Amino acid sequence: MRVGQAKTLSDHDTRRLLKVASDSRHPHRNKVIVLLSVRAGLRASEIARLNWSMVTDGRGRIGRLIELPGRVVKYGMGRRVPLHAELRAALVALRREACAFGHSEPVVASERRGGGNGPALPMTPKAVVNWFAAACREAGLEGCSSHSGRRTFVTKAARLVQKAGGSLRDVQLLAGHRSIETTQAYIEGDADIQRRLVRMM
Repeated sequence: MRVGQAKTLSDHDTRRLLKVASDSRHPHRNKVIVLLSVRAGLRASEIARLNWSMVTDGRGRIGRLIELPGRVVKYGMGRRVPLHAELRAALVALRREACAFGHSEPVVASERRGGGNGPALPMTPKAVVNWFAAACREAGLEGCSSHSGRRTFVTKAARLVQKAGGSLRDVQLLAGHRSIETTQAYIEGDADIQRRLVRMM
């Protein structure tokens, strides 16, 4: 791994982060934050800018895709990310808790309100980054950050893409990278897999 890159998360690490989220003051919201990173590969800025219209279908129910328009993503490259079942269930639970919400209201809302009792305001990208930093510290995860979930998503997708009948291009599109080289730089190597590969040669 290159110096300075956020570490990827093992399944155990992810469970520890989700436990921190569950024990927090906003368990449904914070679980969604973790899963948007680990199960959908969203950047902190995309998590902050996500609103309900991007995860609901024409009837206002949680859909099967995250529709990220160009205005909320890096480089203006909109993309669609299929919803992982665990993330979809967490969004359903968060929506139930939110009860009344506007189509354009943020999925990940701040404690701040617009104009006193006005609509919920989104967490800022910096607040999402800070939340991850605090959660990783509480979970005892050194070298991890808001980017760890995204790197984990890309690495897992790259390892599974051939089984799904796809290619690294599919992973690139899911991640919203401009080049395959960027996608490759995200992928964490695995010493056990490398040993098995050498034994197979």
